[in-house]
Amino acid sequence: MNALRWVTRITSTDSQDRRMFLEALAYLAWARLLILLPFQKYARLLGQPMSETSHETEQRNKEFATRVSSAIRRAGRLSPLDTRCLVRAIAAMKMLKRRRIESTLYLGTAKDKDGRMIAHAWLRCGNLYVTGAEEMRGFTVVGKFARHIIPAEHEGSQ
Repeated sequence: MNALRWVTRITSTDSQDRRMFLEALAYLAWARLLILLPFQKYARLLGQPMSETSHETEQRNKEFATRVSSAIRRAGRLSPLDTRCLVRAIAAMKMLKRRRIESTLYLGTAKDKDGRMIAHAWLRCGNLYVTGAEEMRGFTVVGKFARHIIPAEHEGSQ
């Protein structure tokens, strides 16, 4: 897509969607840089290992997570960076965390048709799969990270 068409598409959306799209682009770039590090260096940023958040969430959180999903998908398609599944899941998780919305990031493995090991990452908020839902079937979960949100009234006491 040429630069003029790209700018036209961004500026033609409403301001709230535009901000969300630009935020998604920024977090995709941040996540892309993050995964250049060894996994052990950034794993602690993903949340509590081998834990999950609830499959239930408030309707407003679900609606926001749907908007995050759309923004990540759009920004990922237009980004010049390689924004595969792990990058998208981390970026979406960060956007949800910023709004104090819980999520769980899953890591899975499978074998492709040639018998080679492949990996996939996806993000869930409540019962909504924010990223990676299309490809997650057929993968065995080998890791999960829960991003729990501490209620505001308890933050100062811990």
